[in-house]
Parts: sequence; C-alpha cells; structure tokens
Amino acid sequence: MRVIKGLYLPYEFFIGLVAVATLFVFGFIYSGMFLVAQAALALFLALAILELFILFIKKNPIDGERDVMNPLSVGDDNKVKLIIGSNYSFRIRAIVYDNPPHQLQLRDLKFSAMLENEQEVLFDYVIHPTDRGEYKFSNINVFCSGLTHIIQRKVVVEAKQMVPAYPSIIQMKQYELKVFAKTAATGIKKIRRLGHNNEFEQIKNYVQGDDIRTVNWKATSRRNELMVNQYQDEREQQVYAIIDKSRTMRMPFNELTLLDYAINSTLAFSNICIRKGDKVGLMTFSDKLGAKLAADRSKNQLSKIMEILYRQKTRFLESNYELLYHGIRNHIKGRSLIMLYTNIESDYALKRVLPMLRRVNQKHVLVVIFFENTEVEKATEMEPKHVRDIYLKTFAEKYTMDKKKVAMELRKNGIQTVLTTPENLTVDSINKYLELKARGVI
Repeated sequence: MRVIKGLYLPYEFFIGLVAVATLFVFGFIYSGMFLVAQAALALFLALAILELFILFIKKNPIDGERDVMNPLSVGDDNKVKLIIGSNYSFRIRAIVYDNPPHQLQLRDLKFSAMLENEQEVLFDYVIHPTDRGEYKFSNINVFCSGLTHIIQRKVVVEAKQMVPAYPSIIQMKQYELKVFAKTAATGIKKIRRLGHNNEFEQIKNYVQGDDIRTVNWKATSRRNELMVNQYQDEREQQVYAIIDKSRTMRMPFNELTLLDYAINSTLAFSNICIRKGDKVGLMTFSDKLGAKLAADRSKNQLSKIMEILYRQKTRFLESNYELLYHGIRNHIKGRSLIMLYTNIESDYALKRVLPMLRRVNQKHVLVVIFFENTEVEKATEMEPKHVRDIYLKTFAEKYTMDKKKVAMELRKNGIQTVLTTPENLTVDSINKYLELKARGVI
C-alpha cells in the first residue's frame, strides 16, 4: 500500500487503474473503444472522489479500545480483546491491525469486519507470555473503506499501554479452587489426617461421618445427646520456599525455564499455605543470597511474594549451599517447613551439597524438589535403529537412573524428596505440603 497523509490506496485502486489503462490501449486500436475508456476513467475518478469525500468527512470516524488482562500471567494463555466501533452513518469495511509487544513476535494480527451505522464489533486473540517483565502494546491501526473499497482511510486508535507479566496468577487461582473445593480428578490428593494433632475448635452435635473417637462423653451426658469435639488444622506454622537461581535452573522446557516453573509453583503453593492459616516466607540464592522475606500470614504477604518473584532472574553461576545454610540459620527463626526448589543433576553434585542439606534438615523439615528431564525420558523409550541411537538411549537410561539414585540417597538421609516433571511441579509440591501437614510433621 501507498500512504499519502492518512490516505491509503489499496490494491483495488491499482486494479481499477490497470483496467482503465487497458481500455485506453484497446481504444487506440479500435476507435469505438476510446469513448468507453474515457467514460470508464471518468466513472473511476468520480467514485474515487466520492469515496474520498465520504471517508474524510468525519473527524473521529472510529472508536476503539483494547482490553487485556492486567497483569499478564506467565506460562498461561491470556486473552486480548479489541472493541472497534464505527461513527459513520453508512456501512463500512474495517481492517484492524493490532500491535502487540515485540516479545511475543506476533506479526499477523489482522481482523476484518463490515460495520453498520454506529455498530461495535469485538475481536479477540490469545497471547502466551513466557518471560516476566514489561509488555508494551502500541496503537491500533484501522483501515476504513466505503462503497467501492478503492480508497482507504487510516485511523490510528490511541491504545498504548504497558502491562507487566507476573508469575502465573491463573494457575494460582486454579489450584486454590482445586484444594478447597475438594473436587475429584484434579491431581490434588485428599489425604486422611493421622492422629489428633490439630487444634481444638469447638464441641458440636454428632452427625453421620464424624469420627467416633472424637466423642466428648462428658458433654454427651450433660446434654443427653451425642456430642463430639471438632478440631481445625494447626495454624501459623512457618513455611519457607527457597528457590535456586543458579545456571542449572536456566534449562528450558516448553518455552519456560526451570526457574519460571519454580516461581509459578511458589506463588500457587504460598497462596494455599496462607489460606490454610500458615505463615509463608521466601528466600532465593545462587552464588550469593538473594531476596529474603520473613514468614507471615498478613493480608499483603502474598502481594509481597509476588513482587519479589516478579524480579527474579537466573544467575549463571554455581550455587553456594554453605552460604545458603548460614542464611537459613540467620534468617529463619524456629522450626519450619522448607521447600527447596533446585535441580541436582548427578550423584557427584549431590555429594557436594548433601552435608549442608543434612545440617539444614536437623533443625527444620527440609523438602528437596528437583526435576526429571522429560526430553531424556523420551529418549529412553525410543527404538534404536542405528548405533548412534543405542548410545543415545544408553546415556538417557543412565541419566534417568542417576536422578532416581539422587532421590533415594536423599531419602536415606531422612530428607523429604520430590522428583517431578516441570508440568507437575505445582501439583506435587502442594500434595507434599498437604501430606506433611496431615501427618503432623510440621
């Protein structure tokens, strides 16, 4: 297209010019066609001038706005809506181009519709941010044409906006619903509570399904009806999420890094803990200690956690577990549940960090959460066709076995362990928390 101060000449305009020029060529060959060519040129110019007049008679011909989730949710599908309205008194064709952030690399967002007098139309599309940070949307461009579509008017709808992309808020809400709605087939385990290590809440009338062991016989004799003690979960226990930001957490899976999976899981897990009445804290580390947030269950604690997670970035260095141990000893007061998100790749790597993990586990309940490599798992299932495939499959099986040996070694040393895939990280973390809380380990 060619632009002249907001006036666009689409391909229909040039097709018309070519058709008129062709008639003139035939007119020079056949004299009777010359008058037809002149009439066609006059008609074409008249239509173009009429189209130009009716398109530019309005000062503000198009209204529009963009509705986007704020903040965006990393790793999830976020819907974007465009609402475009016409102020013309006649029917027009509108071609709409949105300008999403450059990080998304979406270059084909084109929509078209016929708009009646003062009609609004809704367009929507989905974006999938994979990085935390600022996403800047630019203006919306609308190209309007009237009767013949040989002239177009460009209208720029002011819609510049900056939307931050935070750890997955969508997943956080989904897992909250799954845990507290107690629905089936969600991946969240419903774990039977063991013993009576919960806090006493009240005495109530017995109803079918209550544990007969909780019958209060004194209250039953006074009221002459069956009464039972009701308990609630022990509250305000300390839970800390500690995230490793070293180079091993930079490994990508399905467009997200392991660090992003750990961050999304931490947000969802922290929300569940706060809803359960526990205090939640946060710490990050790599070659040095990073962010630190003391455990609390105040109303704005989740917002503080979200802001800290939003700013975290990978440091391309080795983790210093000795420094982590001193950081835990200095900043975490009282026995706590510590959920350590890391990635231990081999038995050699475990031997280097195991002494520090054992020392942490002596004073706290330590849960080490690390990742299976799903791509390597696929290689173990392939059918070898060449010698190279045999070597590849053998290496994949050894790597997978090493991961399982690491998990076994941690458990032998009394350390709670979760070996999981990135996709199941949040579910497995929440299930482990619910299991330990039900067992009264915390």
